[in-house]
Amino acid sequence: MLDGVANGCEVIICDGGSEDESLEIAGRYACHIVHSSAGRAVQMNTASRSARGQFLLFLHADSTLPANFFELFDTRSEWGFFRLHLSGHSVVYRVIEWAINLRTRLSRVAGGDQCLYFNRHFFQSLGGYPEIPLMEDIAICKKARRNTKPVIIDAAVTSSARRWQDNGVANTVFLMWSLRLAFWLGVDPDRLYKIYYPQRGS
Repeated sequence: MLDGVANGCEVIICDGGSEDESLEIAGRYACHIVHSSAGRAVQMNTASRSARGQFLLFLHADSTLPANFFELFDTRSEWGFFRLHLSGHSVVYRVIEWAINLRTRLSRVAGGDQCLYFNRHFFQSLGGYPEIPLMEDIAICKKARRNTKPVIIDAAVTSSARRWQDNGVANTVFLMWSLRLAFWLGVDPDRLYKIYYPQRGS
């Protein structure tokens, strides 16, 4: 994840109480480590408060930015995201990523695995990520698009296809779309979290 990112960028990692080797691995790179309670939204908001740069880019641990990502930003933009590429080699992943990229282009709402980025002042004006246990990326996109259109960078972030591989393509696609629909219909994010992470929701 961090190869090629640290040069020219301020890299901040927020640990939410991990019990694996995350901090040891992060310590091998030129990055600043902060701590918070667990939860993606809480961790991203905590990290953002330590940032000093003009732009904030939120990168998932299992995603990799394109090599020239730093050159791709339009510094006049308020927010945006990248196209998605899944790491699997099967043609089914090409179909999935095509559908996701089409949906996000039409809806102007992207998932966190597409590396959402914001002008720092614009991000602050939005109040940061809504601190809900799931769908925080969808929620902030919906809020941001009411203010201005996103810039969709014509380069792909590579994200792990592990969930599709582990749980099956059909099951995962159905789950993802069902959760988005349920969130749109107003279902409590706490309930959605327990569905998405059944092993944590008990």
